Amino acid sequence: MARGQRKTIEEKISAKEELISALMTRVESEKRELAELYDEKRRKELEAVSDLIEDAGLAPEEVVEMLQQYIENRAENAS
Repeated sequence: MARGQRKTIEEKISAKEELISALMTRVESEKRELAELYDEKRRKELEAVSDLIEDAGLAPEEVVEMLQQYIENRAENAS
């Protein structure tokens, strides 16, 4: 059974370099998509917190103060 012409080592190297380049492009694309998903998740979490603050009728400054007090109390109790 006749086989096709064998590739030279240079052709094999070139093919691998092209494959690696294509895969690296794909990886970068997937990283960008992942970063966008993390950003979307963060926006949704912040929207939920914002909605809760608004529903409670609190000012953001009040929430910051409450959280700071909570963190201080928690640190004192952990010691």
